[in-house]
Amino acid sequence: MFRLHFVSLSLVACALVATTGQAFAAEEGVSAEMFTTNNLWMMIAAAFVFIMHLGFATLESGLTRAKNTTNILFKNTFVVCAGILTYAFVGFNLMYPGDFNGIVGFAGFGTFPAEADITSAYNDGYTYWTDFLFQAMFAATAATIVSGAVAERIKLGSFMVFAAIFVALVYPVVGSWKWGGGWLDALGFYDFAGSTLVHSVGGWGALAGALLLGPRLGKYTRDGRINAIPGSNMPMATIGVFLLWLGWFGFNGGSVLNADPAAVSLTLVTTCLAASAGALAAMFTSWGISKKPDLSMALNGVLAGLVGITAGADQMAMWSSIAIGAIAGVLVVYSVIFFDRVHIDDPVGAISVHLVCGVWGTLAVGLFGAKAGLAQLGYQATGVLAYGGTTFLAALAIFAAIRVTMGLRVSPEEEMEGLDISEHGMPAYADFQTVSAIGGHALARMSESREPAGNYATELHLKEAR
Repeated sequence: MFRLHFVSLSLVACALVATTGQAFAAEEGVSAEMFTTNNLWMMIAAAFVFIMHLGFATLESGLTRAKNTTNILFKNTFVVCAGILTYAFVGFNLMYPGDFNGIVGFAGFGTFPAEADITSAYNDGYTYWTDFLFQAMFAATAATIVSGAVAERIKLGSFMVFAAIFVALVYPVVGSWKWGGGWLDALGFYDFAGSTLVHSVGGWGALAGALLLGPRLGKYTRDGRINAIPGSNMPMATIGVFLLWLGWFGFNGGSVLNADPAAVSLTLVTTCLAASAGALAAMFTSWGISKKPDLSMALNGVLAGLVGITAGADQMAMWSSIAIGAIAGVLVVYSVIFFDRVHIDDPVGAISVHLVCGVWGTLAVGLFGAKAGLAQLGYQATGVLAYGGTTFLAALAIFAAIRVTMGLRVSPEEEMEGLDISEHGMPAYADFQTVSAIGGHALARMSESREPAGNYATELHLKEAR
C-alpha cells in the first residue's frame, strides 16, 4: 500500500514539474529544465576559461628564464583579479551598454541586475550573473597576452597600471563594436569567440609594448645577430599549453551561449581539429627550417590553431577547420622568425600566436565555412583594420604615458639580476639564485668591456645608468 501511495505521489509530482516547466516555457520562451541546463553549461564554460589563466602563467614562466618566474606568476595573478574587478565596476557596462551610438556607450558603474535578470527573461541561455562571469573571464585574457611579450624587462608597477587601464577601458569599448551590438555588428563583421576581439586585441597591445620596451639585454648583438634565450622549464610550458587547450573547450564551446547539443559539439570538434592541425603544421615547418624538431614551435602551433579557429568555430566543416589550423601553424613559425629578424623581442611568441593568427582566423571566416564570400571577407578585413588601428594606438599611448610618468623598463642591473630579486625579493627557485647572479654579473662585465657578444641596447642602458 505504501509503495502504491509513493508511486502515486511521484506521478503527481512529475506532473506538477511538467506543468510548471510548460508554464515557464510559455511565459519565458524556454522550459525550466532547458534554461537550467543552458545556464549550467555556461557556468562550466566560464570555469574552463578561468583555468586558461593558469595555462598562461605556466606557459609564460616555462618559456622565460628562471630568474623572472616569480615576477611572471605575480603578473598573471594580478591580471585575472584586477580584470574581474574592473570588469565588474566599469567594463561590463561599457561592453554591453544596451542602446548606444554604436561606437561608445556606458550603462553605469557596477553590476545591478533587476529581479527578472536572474531568470530566462534576461536570456534563454543564462542569467545576468552568468553572463557577467563568462565575459569577465574573457576580459582578463587580453592583458595576459601582453604580459608574455613584455616579460623579463618591464617594471611591475608599470605593467599593472597598463593592464588595469587596458582591461577596464580599451577592451570593453572595442568589444562593444561587435559583441555589444555596435557598428561592426551592424556592418556584418563576424567573430564568434574572439580571434580578433580577444586575441588580436591583446596582440596589438603586446606589439605596442614590445616596441616601446626594446629587446632584452643580450638578445641581439651589435652586428645584428640573434642570440637565442631558451626557456627555463619546457615541462611547465607544455603543461600550460594543454591547460589552455582544455580551457578552449569553454572559450569556444561556451560562446554558443547555450547548451544546444549540435552547435556545442560541432564547435568543440572544429576547435580540436584546428589545434591538432596547427601543431603538426608548426612541427614540420620548423623542423624543415632548423633541421631539428622544436618543442616550443609545436606548442605555439597548438595555440595558433586554436586562435585561428576561434572566429568561426561554429561555421566550419571538418576540412575547413583543419585547413585553418594548418595555415595558422605555418604562419606562426614564419611570424616568430620575422619578428626576431626585425629585432622585436617577444619571449613567448605572443604577438605571432595571438595577433598574426588572430588576424588570419578572422579573415578565414570570409574564406571558409558557411559565411564565406567576397562581401564577408570585406567585412572581416574592415574589422581587422578597425580593431588593429584603434587598439594599437590606444596601447601605444598608454605605454608612452607610463614611460614618461613612471618609467617603463627596469634598470640594466635589475634585468641582469632578474626581476624576482629586484622587484620581489623572492626567487622562484632559491637554489638557483647564486647561479643566476653569477651569470648576470658575467653578462654585465661582457657588455661593459664591449665584447662582441654584447648587446648595443645593453651598452646604451649602462651609459644611461652611469
